[in-house]
Amino acid sequence: MTRSNWLRDEVFSSAIDAVPLVPLDFLVFDPEGRVLLGQRNNRPAKGWYFVPGGRIRKNETISAAFQRLTEAELCRLMHVSDAGYIGFYEHFYDDSVFDERQSTHYIVNAFELDIDSRLTLPRKQHSSYVWMTVEELMAHDKVHEYTKDYFRDTPYKTRL
Repeated sequence: MTRSNWLRDEVFSSAIDAVPLVPLDFLVFDPEGRVLLGQRNNRPAKGWYFVPGGRIRKNETISAAFQRLTEAELCRLMHVSDAGYIGFYEHFYDDSVFDERQSTHYIVNAFELDIDSRLTLPRKQHSSYVWMTVEELMAHDKVHEYTKDYFRDTPYKTRL
């Protein structure tokens, strides 16, 4: 996927007004069972701790998006076959990457990944990273509720 497949900002902003976006979110666990969270640099959810992830682009397969996003977000190219599929979730925000008054609707596909915690992580989307246990993230007041939602569902009861 080349940069030419990216939408210009004005076109992307119009799309945000008209349709839901489809991202992939990664619930990344280290060998101790801790979850990787990054503090977001951008709207929506700016300033909140959130799991890594990103949007699927037009004409990009889920498999290709998965590889691109794991490399961009985790600095490690991974494949869908490396992950467990958790399910889809809906996220609604009152703001967008472009405007604090433009709402954003996501239909998120969530995946679980096991990975070594010794990662060198990028700072483009997140200002800092932390590893938290599920109990810690559920109690933390700066972990976004949509991140907490992933751990309220039954697939994670076995990790608690």
